[in-house]
Amino acid sequence: MKMFWAGLATETNTFSPFPTTIADFQVLRASGSDAGDPQFSGWFEGINTIKQMARERGYDFVASLSAFAEPAGYTVRSAYEQLRDELLADLKAAMPVDIVMLDLHGAMVAQGYDDCEGDLTARVREIVGKDAKIGVELDLHCHLTQDLLDQADVVVIYKEYPHVDVLERAKELFALLADATEGRIKPVMALFDCRMVGLFPTTRQPMRGFVDEMMALEGQDGVLSISLAHGFPWGDVADMGVRMLVVTNDDAPKAQMLAEQLGRRFFALRHEVDQQPSPLADVLSRVTDYAESGKPVVIADITDNPGGGAPSDSTFALKALLERGITDAGIAMIWDPVVVDIARRAGVGAKLQLRIGGKMGPMSGDPVDLAVEVIGVAAGMVQEFQQQGAEPVKLPCGDTVALRGRGIDIIVNSSRTQVLSPQVFSNFGIDPTRKRCLVVKSTQHFYAAFAPIASAVFYAGAPGALVPYYQQIPYQNVRTDKYPWLDDPFGL
Repeated sequence: MKMFWAGLATETNTFSPFPTTIADFQVLRASGSDAGDPQFSGWFEGINTIKQMARERGYDFVASLSAFAEPAGYTVRSAYEQLRDELLADLKAAMPVDIVMLDLHGAMVAQGYDDCEGDLTARVREIVGKDAKIGVELDLHCHLTQDLLDQADVVVIYKEYPHVDVLERAKELFALLADATEGRIKPVMALFDCRMVGLFPTTRQPMRGFVDEMMALEGQDGVLSISLAHGFPWGDVADMGVRMLVVTNDDAPKAQMLAEQLGRRFFALRHEVDQQPSPLADVLSRVTDYAESGKPVVIADITDNPGGGAPSDSTFALKALLERGITDAGIAMIWDPVVVDIARRAGVGAKLQLRIGGKMGPMSGDPVDLAVEVIGVAAGMVQEFQQQGAEPVKLPCGDTVALRGRGIDIIVNSSRTQVLSPQVFSNFGIDPTRKRCLVVKSTQHFYAAFAPIASAVFYAGAPGALVPYYQQIPYQNVRTDKYPWLDDPFGL
């Protein structure tokens, strides 16, 4: 048996002003199964485990490229086609293969390609033929399309938000592909459109219970896998929205019945599971309520999350902290390569007058002019993203500096990267547990690492590129015959 693996992923915010270019992709290339036995890193680090699992089964393992870009705007057509065609050329060179495992995102949109994953998988199928097994792992913020399901044998989607189960889902997908290839199972998939849009953190009820119920049904009565595609609301494509996916062992009617049953049950929870932020002013006014707790209030600046394609240089939260006189606070990470360069050159201890953030457009706010001291400089800083049953994934932040001004520690970096870990503070000797307030530019991925140290966690709705008021987003391609435009599109 021969297995071929490749990864190509980004999440496209079609409203973002930043194009995703070939230079934005971090690419690791491997030529052949034993070419230096490359170790993959970053978002694709889990493939090292999959490679070992394949070899334990006696499979030949051939890896192509792994390419990941931080979420931004439309992927430039030539960038997608260049990476896609390189992957396909590697596949042709590896033929014949029995298994193809693709680590994708599901919300990658390129100029001329609304469904990059569907396009790629169709081209893979043309090369490998009908007998080889194709498996696809997707981020839960995917646009799950029937075109993709028509070409793949198995699709498995992350279940957790924050995405702490990337490796767990990869191992699940590998096991299903191996069992299918060896003739022990015959996966069939069914899809149900839940006709809704939203953001659904899996850390709180009733969402937590729904995910647990999904997992409890797996492995029973021929049910192989259950996934909920949350969709990505800032992708203006026809298939954007929530969809339920069920994989059974050669039982299509059951797969369709269960997908609809679970999908309708999830739809019934629509008012309870959708995360809506609180106004920034309201959240900041509550910081003093927790003054005696000895732990920081953690505030997610969700509308400027670079993990959703936002600039990460908005100043609304920083300005509000300054105007309210909130001290002993921290904010991370503001993307401002110019400030990073100036502070890095000046060095630790330098006192500077800097113009911070607010440079990329109206949703960034105005720059903040502030007298600061440089308290830390880190070249090529990394942070760790916790994973279930595995070592944390190490992800780059670029050159990063820590500034202190008017009682606020401000972390500024040169690569647009959302906050995943308190390490963005502690790397500079700042103890985040001793702060009154921490503001992090992230929507939910921060939660696993920050919640244990927080007295309270709030989601703030400042102005920004990712405001989750979907009825105000100027969609051109998304059908709006769904919630929240219609409270009951099913007419229940």
